[in-house]
Amino acid sequence: MNIIEGGVTAAMGFEAAGVEASIKYQNRKDMALIYSKLPCKAAGVFTSNIVKAAPVLWDKEVVSNSPYAQAVVVNAGIANACTGKQGYDCCKKTAGAAAKCLGISEDAVLVASTGVIGMQLPVERIAAGVELLVKNKADTIEAGLQAAEAIMTTDTISKQAAVTIEIDGKTVTVGGMCKGSGMIHPNMCTMLGFVTTDIAISKELLQEALCEDVRDTFNMISVDGDTSTNDTLIVLANGAAGNPEIRTKDEDYGKFKAALNYVNTTLAKKMAGDGEGATALFETKVIHARTKEDARILSRSVISSNLTKAAIFGHDANLGRAFCALGYSGVDFDPEKVDLYLENEEKTLPVYRDGVMLDYSEEEATQILSAPEVRILVDMKAGDFEAAAWGCDLTFDYVKINADYRS
Repeated sequence: MNIIEGGVTAAMGFEAAGVEASIKYQNRKDMALIYSKLPCKAAGVFTSNIVKAAPVLWDKEVVSNSPYAQAVVVNAGIANACTGKQGYDCCKKTAGAAAKCLGISEDAVLVASTGVIGMQLPVERIAAGVELLVKNKADTIEAGLQAAEAIMTTDTISKQAAVTIEIDGKTVTVGGMCKGSGMIHPNMCTMLGFVTTDIAISKELLQEALCEDVRDTFNMISVDGDTSTNDTLIVLANGAAGNPEIRTKDEDYGKFKAALNYVNTTLAKKMAGDGEGATALFETKVIHARTKEDARILSRSVISSNLTKAAIFGHDANLGRAFCALGYSGVDFDPEKVDLYLENEEKTLPVYRDGVMLDYSEEEATQILSAPEVRILVDMKAGDFEAAAWGCDLTFDYVKINADYRS
């Protein structure tokens, strides 16, 4: 696997664009397009929130029932959630406008929105934005970056990743972009994520690979404990690499899954580290758990703990809070066998051994917690399974951002 520059335009046959359409924001890009020159197999996972935004309902229908997908239109600023029939009609009009401009079928167009809940989208501006996107689309790295920037809301950085692998002598590329900074909790995936690949693979295996991978990537992040109405993760595969279509879970399927996992993990971690107001990426890794699911639940519980997140922000090694979060996770374990370590890229500091706090250096702990990436390592000493989850610290700025989000 080779890590390369780029995002959704890295794979062959994909174009993108990002433009200013003044949907809600002024003087910044707020609409994006992803387009494949070839029809794509499409897979998707969506929010588990019962309150689902109109674009989620539209996309679920396209992924489940359309023979192929070929374009995605995204807007930022207004979520098109809790908008009733008018909101769903807007999805149809958006897809229709894109289909007309691109010369493709309406049911081959996916749509996505992010932003304020409850507001109706300005359909005329959306339609004008679609025309501008189609005029500006390109297959360059810069075009992919423009698209990644256009889907941001409270994000402070754009988020992209891409890799190549070799399958049957063909170079296969997997690239993606996502956005998300708040209203993120492990209950599906992220707010919005899009992965493109030129691999040839069956629709069934593409969907299965995505569903399995989400459990250990986007489902393992949390910023604030809120699951969005708009969570959407789409994968498009257009087959342009020319490899024999993958139809069985063979070695080639394993290579693709590894590439997909790298892209999704990278994007998920970027999102967690860019949580609203965050100053640090906060990881919890659980090792030697009794089962894989135990490891997932335990690690998620710690990174979701507001008290632990606040301690990370204060550079205070008050890891009794992390131990507490393990205890209320719902997993049964022996606390007198658990070890805790505090880590960054340079140091590892034992803090608890067999459930008892050690006499460690507070100064050294503060130094570790002052790094931009901090990890709590938990050794359950109960089995052979492990998992990692990612979050961020809880800061004053999180409250400031969300206290006046609509303005």
